[in-house]
Amino acid sequence: MLSDETLNPYAIVRGQVKQACDALKLDASAYEILKQPVRILEVAIPVTMDDGTVRTFTGYRSQHNDALGPTKGGIRFHPDVNLDEVRALSMWMTIKCSLLGLPFGGGKGGVICNPKELSEAELEQISRGFIRGVSAIVGPEKDVPAPDVYTNPQIMAWMMDEYSRMQRSNAFALITGKPVELGGSLGRGEATGRGCVVTIQAAMKKLGMKPAGARAAVQGFGNAGTVAARLLHELGCKVIAVSDSRGGIQAAGGLDIPAVIAHKNRTGSVAGFPGSQPISNADLLTMDCDVLVPAALENQITAENADRIRAKIVAEAANGPTTPAAQEILFKKGVFDLPDVLANAGGVTVSYFEWVQNLYNFYWTEAEVNQRMQEMMERAFEAVYALKEQHKTTMRQAAYIYAVKRVADAMRLRGWLRRPAAAKPGRAAAD
Repeated sequence: MLSDETLNPYAIVRGQVKQACDALKLDASAYEILKQPVRILEVAIPVTMDDGTVRTFTGYRSQHNDALGPTKGGIRFHPDVNLDEVRALSMWMTIKCSLLGLPFGGGKGGVICNPKELSEAELEQISRGFIRGVSAIVGPEKDVPAPDVYTNPQIMAWMMDEYSRMQRSNAFALITGKPVELGGSLGRGEATGRGCVVTIQAAMKKLGMKPAGARAAVQGFGNAGTVAARLLHELGCKVIAVSDSRGGIQAAGGLDIPAVIAHKNRTGSVAGFPGSQPISNADLLTMDCDVLVPAALENQITAENADRIRAKIVAEAANGPTTPAAQEILFKKGVFDLPDVLANAGGVTVSYFEWVQNLYNFYWTEAEVNQRMQEMMERAFEAVYALKEQHKTTMRQAAYIYAVKRVADAMRLRGWLRRPAAAKPGRAAAD
């Protein structure tokens, strides 16, 4: 039963941050600042629809904390976007950016709409209207958006262009995830899935596992899930099941992932792939496998199904797919968790690279991007794993302890936190 389990993402992330603050024995003022975003803007976006009617869409931008630098985070277009979700995602972005050592705080945005029901012209109006609405609080040194669920490089290009028109100069560094022709970074499109696989390989080494022959299941065959499945397949893993919003497929001997990708490109779904058997998203999660990659939406692994999870490694390519109650169950079962704030941080890491390249107007090769991202992901993994072993806790709790400490240190140095009574300012050395 789920009667006593909250699935509200905002309540979940506040609890996670509180636990980290308590573990670090931080002053109460730290959690008081971190428990909510510093700024939230709601905007109304009027759009002239193709039939001539005018419809108003609601959008949000949440900026959680900027102690480490400008806020950073994606913009999603989805019918289920709501304020608590956006606030929670901005808080998760603060943790993610801090964990990877990026000079960013967390931000997130969203527009309540269903892109599948909108024409290209209508999508362009929403994109331009949203960035106009939030223009006062975004910018290369304020808040740097990026793509998220159901947004893409084209939508980022429209937003960048609209903002540039308002500024009367090109502002490529406003936003990341753009087309390469407009300052986008090589490697950005695959970064989230590729980074997830980097952490899976690191976890396998700790567990004495080898990719060759390992069985993997991927829930969610969007950008991150598709890339993760393909790279796991290339490493020799047997990807025995994949799914998307329209259905799932399985094959005990492993799926031909390049062929599955081609099938989805033709038909719009993995469902019906020749030689496979159907499987539901729910059943995919509880398959007997070595690696489970939740790459869909929040709250997929809950107290209701966690005890039936049989994977050795759960690598969260999606944001918030595992609830706190489910995490406790998985920990007791000995499942190695790769939390979202670590496993899917390849995307924001390469977004950081794109921002840097835009600011300097100097661009790197795809090999350079991938290598630098891998090094940063591996370094973060090792830091979190060391804390996990030290505290005998989950990778998720260790990641929050590591990330919250870095943010709290920055807030303390900036004078945002209450100074302990016994502490006195030190004397600076002369230049």
